[in-house]
Amino acid sequence: MIEAVAAKVNANAGLVRRGRYVNLDFLVGIGQTDYIVTVREGRIAGIEERRLPMDSFCFAIRAGSEVWDEHWKPTPKRDRHDLFSMVAAGLASLDGDLLPFMQNLQYFKDVLASPRTVVEVV
Repeated sequence: MIEAVAAKVNANAGLVRRGRYVNLDFLVGIGQTDYIVTVREGRIAGIEERRLPMDSFCFAIRAGSEVWDEHWKPTPKRDRHDLFSMVAAGLASLDGDLLPFMQNLQYFKDVLASPRTVVEVV
């Protein structure tokens, strides 16, 4: 599902507009595999599997593959519907420089929920 994020985000004009000042790389850990997501002016410029431990990123959010699978369902179960619920329940972890994440919280929540459905943000 991580592959669907770029197409769904970039097709959502409202979401791209919300993230127009976001220019960074962040990491999404799905099970044992880490992906670097590159964001430029709100658009997802690339998603690549992390190849080297030296590949840098601003912040990381990691969870098991079964947690992400549930998060990306149209109606996820409790504690898997929201990034903070996942962290609070001990199902996910956040680390790194969280300032840009918190400054653009709704943007990142919507980006990581984008595989669910395409919802136009106004």
